Amino acid sequence: MATQQQVTPQRLDEVLRTADRLHNEDGVERALDQMAQEIEAELGSSMPVVLGVMIGALVPLGKLLPRLQFPLEVDYIHATRYHRSTRGTDVAWLARPQTSLRGRTVLVVDDILDEGHTLAGIIDECYDTGAKEVLAAVLVNKQHSRRCEGLEANFYGLTVDDRYVFGAGMDYKGYFRNLTSIYAVKPELED
Repeated sequence: MATQQQVTPQRLDEVLRTADRLHNEDGVERALDQMAQEIEAELGSSMPVVLGVMIGALVPLGKLLPRLQFPLEVDYIHATRYHRSTRGTDVAWLARPQTSLRGRTVLVVDDILDEGHTLAGIIDECYDTGAKEVLAAVLVNKQHSRRCEGLEANFYGLTVDDRYVFGAGMDYKGYFRNLTSIYAVKPELED
């Protein structure tokens, strides 16, 4: 598997030039509008802590927050799965929230729900630190059967098939999070 340092400008150009655009900028913005309405209807009176999962949530969280017109606190978490775990579900915390979650409603925001091991670990950790309720919001819900059993996002904006997607916060080997549309890499260019 190529690392970020091995990605060439030519490869990035080829990936973007040949990618399939799945959702354009207008579709992404409409999805965020709908998510905000649903979140506000459910959490508008709960004064939640909203946790962005870095780095992927940077774009969707930044676009979602101004749409949420109710009292909330914002914090972030940076967590990743241990690559050497025997279970594949342990989470390495690179940064924990500074806001106390004890007795609070927590909304975890991320870019995509794929298999969900990291999200499941984050939700468990929030409960372990005293959260009263933990909900998840993702911009993209990937459709496949490999998801952690029972894990679903409470709020999501768009669905995609089981493809390598990037844009709107999601990356291709560290690049393209900044794109306003969502693209799928051609299968022959995924590795």
